[in-house]
Amino acid sequence: MTKSAVGAILAIALAAASSIRASPPGAVYIDPLQYNVVGANYTKWRNSSLIGFNPTNSAPPFIQVFDSSFLDVTGPSATIREIASNPGFAFAHEAPIYVPDLNLVFFASNGGGALGYSGWYNSSVVSMINMTEVDMALASTPGNVNIQVQTLNLSDNVQMVNGGTGPYKGDLLFVTSGRALLPPSVVRVNPSPPYNTTVILDNFLGRQFNSLNDIKILPGTDIMFFTDPAYGWLNGFRPEPMLLSQVYRFDPSTGQVRVVADQFVHPNGIAFTPNGKTAFVTDTGIFGGFLGTNQTFPATIYQFDVDPTTQSFMNRRVFAYSDSGAPDGIQLDTKGNVYAGCGDGINVWNGEGTLIGKFYLNSTTAELMFTKSGLIILEETAMYVANIQAHGMNLATW
Repeated sequence: MTKSAVGAILAIALAAASSIRASPPGAVYIDPLQYNVVGANYTKWRNSSLIGFNPTNSAPPFIQVFDSSFLDVTGPSATIREIASNPGFAFAHEAPIYVPDLNLVFFASNGGGALGYSGWYNSSVVSMINMTEVDMALASTPGNVNIQVQTLNLSDNVQMVNGGTGPYKGDLLFVTSGRALLPPSVVRVNPSPPYNTTVILDNFLGRQFNSLNDIKILPGTDIMFFTDPAYGWLNGFRPEPMLLSQVYRFDPSTGQVRVVADQFVHPNGIAFTPNGKTAFVTDTGIFGGFLGTNQTFPATIYQFDVDPTTQSFMNRRVFAYSDSGAPDGIQLDTKGNVYAGCGDGINVWNGEGTLIGKFYLNSTTAELMFTKSGLIILEETAMYVANIQAHGMNLATW
């Protein structure tokens, strides 16, 4: 059977699926069978992972569908709309936390990166956006909006926020990368003014961490798991690392800190399945800061079993490899689909590791967060919302 015949059959199948699952406006289908063999004269070869796979040359932002099951994620009316923008400042980089009771999303600017305006002598900033204001503005126009974000005036012991989760017992739970000789830390922040802060961990038995990156709570517990790559040093705002790049477990009830996984280049995002039996850790080894980009290093999501007794990470295996950039922040929805911020937007895999779709922005997107309004996407100098049908797993700990 010829490739065109196979493509025609799949197109009919997708059309049939669409009649059951209505497609969002502007959704673009990518038939993998049409690109398994492209031939030596193909004019769209990608020699860099920094270029996204967009063979239809569709104008971003748009929804890219690789499998019809992605329509169960998007729903029939999903769109991607910009809700805040500041072209000169990477204000929306990392650490998104959604507080449902306040309908606020908190997040941090880029620490030590392009347009972050932070480094050895100055910190990144934490801001928030009011989703009630976003909803009202979007209801008044079919286009994009630009809602004012509010910067929080946090304590000086909060330096270079890069990861977050919660609410954790009513508070925002951040990890910081530290700055200069100021130590990386795990910090609780009250989400209401005056945003009181409490540092609950800033060392590994007297040794400073490298630059903490992301954090999650193991479901059903209040035990924290966080990643510690060397990006503070690689981005010029921390001394040379003195520890392996590892994943740590911290029990705040006992104060015990220990390593649960290693053998990464740069461990980054972390997430658990709702039952807490499986963990995911992203490795953004491809990005080396001042050492440059090495496309032969990991751009990978690793999957682990969580030992029911020790909570160490076991049975490491590859879950997915990103074709564009590297998977950074990672979240799961209630159906077990895995979302990660990559080099072309938000990539989504099903529970078996099959790429089913993308929220395609054609630019590096580090993080995302589920809210009542939809999926919030942080794209450095802009924020977007996709009003999708899927719901994120509950990240709150009481």
